[in-house]
Amino acid sequence: MKYVKPLALIFFVSALLGAIALAALYFYIRPELPSVAILKDVRLQTPMKVYSQDGQLISQFGVKRRIPLELKNIPEPMLQAFLATEDSRFYDHPGVDIIGVARAFMNLVTTGEKGQGASTITMQLARNFFLSREKAWMRKIKETFIALHIEQLLSKDEILELYLNKIELGHRAFGVGAAAQVYFGKTVDELNLAEIATIAGLPKAPSNLNPISNPAASKERRRVVLARMLDEGYISRADFTQAAELELEAKKHGAEIELHAPYLADMIYAEMIKRYGREEAETGGYQVYATVPSALQQAAQQAVKQNLHDYDERHGYRGPLAQLWEEPLPTPADKDSERQTIAEIPGSEDENTAWSEQQMTAFLTGEPSFPPLEPAIVTQVEEKQIRVFTLLTGYIDIGWDGLAWARPFITDSKQGPEPEQASDILKPGAHIMIRFNEELEQWQLSQFPDASSALVSLEPESGAIRAIVGGYSFYQSQFNRAIQAKRQVGSNIKPFIYSAALEKGYSLASIINDAPINQWDRNSGIAWRPKNSPEVYDGPIRMRVALGRSKNVVSVRLLRSVGLDDIISHLAKFGFNPNELPKDESLALGSASQTPLEVARGIAIIGNGGYAVEPYFIERVDNEFGETLWHANPAIAAPAFSEQQDAPLDLLAISEGKDLTLPPLYAPQVLSRQNAFLTREMMRTAIYGGGSWSKNTYWQGTGWRANNLMSRDDLAGKTGTTNDAKDTWFSGLGGNLVTTTWVGFDDMSRSLGRTSRNQYLINRNPQQFNWMGNAMVGAEDGARVAQPAWIRFMREALEGVPEQYPTIPEDIVTVRIDRTTGKLTQRTDHTSRFEYFIRGTEPTQYVDDSEFVDPFDQGQPVIESEDIF
Repeated sequence: MKYVKPLALIFFVSALLGAIALAALYFYIRPELPSVAILKDVRLQTPMKVYSQDGQLISQFGVKRRIPLELKNIPEPMLQAFLATEDSRFYDHPGVDIIGVARAFMNLVTTGEKGQGASTITMQLARNFFLSREKAWMRKIKETFIALHIEQLLSKDEILELYLNKIELGHRAFGVGAAAQVYFGKTVDELNLAEIATIAGLPKAPSNLNPISNPAASKERRRVVLARMLDEGYISRADFTQAAELELEAKKHGAEIELHAPYLADMIYAEMIKRYGREEAETGGYQVYATVPSALQQAAQQAVKQNLHDYDERHGYRGPLAQLWEEPLPTPADKDSERQTIAEIPGSEDENTAWSEQQMTAFLTGEPSFPPLEPAIVTQVEEKQIRVFTLLTGYIDIGWDGLAWARPFITDSKQGPEPEQASDILKPGAHIMIRFNEELEQWQLSQFPDASSALVSLEPESGAIRAIVGGYSFYQSQFNRAIQAKRQVGSNIKPFIYSAALEKGYSLASIINDAPINQWDRNSGIAWRPKNSPEVYDGPIRMRVALGRSKNVVSVRLLRSVGLDDIISHLAKFGFNPNELPKDESLALGSASQTPLEVARGIAIIGNGGYAVEPYFIERVDNEFGETLWHANPAIAAPAFSEQQDAPLDLLAISEGKDLTLPPLYAPQVLSRQNAFLTREMMRTAIYGGGSWSKNTYWQGTGWRANNLMSRDDLAGKTGTTNDAKDTWFSGLGGNLVTTTWVGFDDMSRSLGRTSRNQYLINRNPQQFNWMGNAMVGAEDGARVAQPAWIRFMREALEGVPEQYPTIPEDIVTVRIDRTTGKLTQRTDHTSRFEYFIRGTEPTQYVDDSEFVDPFDQGQPVIESEDIF
């Protein structure tokens, strides 16, 4: 007993001194300790995700990959794996595990090295949020105090949930949700036990123990995790054995993109940065929903790409990308023995030696692909067929139907002779591009199109963009031609010129002289002679017919009558910057440069009754929990039936508790309903033409192909082609959409050129030839180059959409007129038609017998080609 009291005293004094020292240490470092209160409202850095209107993932932006999960949504085996490996007494200690500390201390005493066994999950959370991974005593002490504070602030479940979402797990994956996606392409509830154990083993050394960088070390670490789960009674011996020996196929997975629309994603990314700043946009966990439905976007992209390939094939094949070897491959009988002599590295042997499959694979691995284009190497050439090797598909045989289009490209306006056999086109060793033609359901030789294109489609009533394509491939060129390329619009300007004429009292029956113009310019010493294309002049012609046939000289005469300044002021109503418009008469023929989106916006004003809606492409922004932070509230076109009537009920507004007694937000009306209606009527004529088939007086407008193909009566449109066909356009309305397409070269010095007859292309797709007519032969223009993309898209977009006819506005009257003079007539035959007028502008005189002309007696009908200034 004489030793007990001294020992007890020593122990008591030591404990007291230790407590005093610990308290002193705590108060010494307390000013350096961060406040853990922020963990109550912690916001994990989560990447921004962009979705289509119908919820398909388009893209993800942000360096850190994180998929925040609530604890209840994490599978129990995942929780058990982390608890068993990282902190088996997590629910029993106050943030610091005394047993773990004692174990670490004994390890230090016996080995002289600092161990890591003392860190609890709470301490790791403290380190991840507030400290570094530096192995230092002071960091460990701070970590301990912070952990104790965390335990006072948060529940155990809250701590574990934060930890599992915060922990770094390699390859920029933070949290178990992201790790499951990055390593295995799965959600956490889809993981098997082996995959769970693999992820649970990563916190110790995520860079060295992950299954991508070091599969062997990862498998060994997986065994350790499974052993701990076995020891804790979470799994059976059979579970351990099966999961420990299972071979896993881990590879780096990106975000599971469901809709590839990179031009749209880039627009949204730029807008989010503008709103929130780069760091906040990339880490705030925003879920951005576009106004674009996935089906329409896919249809637009397919239409643009197929149309560019159609144009490209008409102009010929520019040859292989490279010739990798000259000699043909050996015959199949001795192929294996021959390959034994071929070096493994491309180019290391004689350049005339055929490459092995391994060499071709190594070469193609470094070559870019631009879907649907796929890089390939020609391995065999027969009379009417070739065999190619690709990375994704292996060996593919391409028959003559996929080759015969490839006559040589000489210039944009000249093509070589049609090939007679496959060797006229390619040799073994050629590095080429191929694609699967979905319309013809076959593989074919292809090439990256030289020409570029863009498409914009929007809803005229609201301005919501429903599809947008900025080029063939974002990965080849990030330049978004839909919103960045200002190109001369050609005759796409004419509907706006004719609208200005209506403002000055012209009517659809007004007669303008379609005759050549010769104007001497004293300053330049030359005469300006705008021409029709083709150079056919019909003399006096009604304004409706002039727009339908796209008469250039009529457009110039209208500009002169209205006045250049008034024309520019009127064009400004459609959103065109007056400072960017040419101050001369070439404006009437489309010398102004606009982007496809600007043109589409202008056409939308015609389509919605005269309201200047603003295009927008973000429908709403949610946070990472799906709560809506912002929703678009665009100014819309007022309903045609009553400009004072409330708009239809907004269900989202109701759900958000908005005051529905407020009047709807209407866009400014910049054009009268009457003017918009009559302008659209003239654009309808460009699609449907006029005259009588039975009397042989029918004529076709420049957009007649849309009428032939779409079987709808609510279409309206306008072609456009500039000098030398450097820019081609088609803009039109149908159903609930306004769509503009553009095709041209990024190199503005190049012309879209001409094509000679290619009988193979005609034979391969006679249906296309039938509706394209002579579009496959001759000079390229808006009707031949840009309109087919519009038709392809609109046929898909309007499938099942009811025809939508504009409401006839008040003060619009109809009277029967004579087709030749525009005057009133009492005839009811092919020489007359009902025409629309703004009340007060309708004709008051009847056609005199001396003025009457029967078009049937004037010869064959005129089929217009296109309009070029």
